[in-house]
Amino acid sequence: MLYKIIMKVEEKNRLIKLFDAYGALLSDGQAEVMAYYINFDFTVSEIAENLGVSRQAVKDSVNKAVKKLYEYEEKLAFVEKIDQLSAQIETLQKQLSKIKEG
Repeated sequence: MLYKIIMKVEEKNRLIKLFDAYGALLSDGQAEVMAYYINFDFTVSEIAENLGVSRQAVKDSVNKAVKKLYEYEEKLAFVEKIDQLSAQIETLQKQLSKIKEG
């Protein structure tokens, strides 16, 4: 059970990064639905109620937007590059700390 929760958290974090990087490339409607879904952690029912649409419309919008976000990352790899740079910066900061201590 814990593994399932951890995977969901990791997936959610990945989706947040993708939305931050590529959210502006989504349609206005998809971006609005994803903002509710990601930034405010609304349920499908809550989003549907706020937007005055069906739950199915929200589900379809989320699914299409998620698919697009992953496609953008597959083609452009900005998030992967950012993650790599962040890891390199962390390594350099650790090395710099050791030099300062030494």
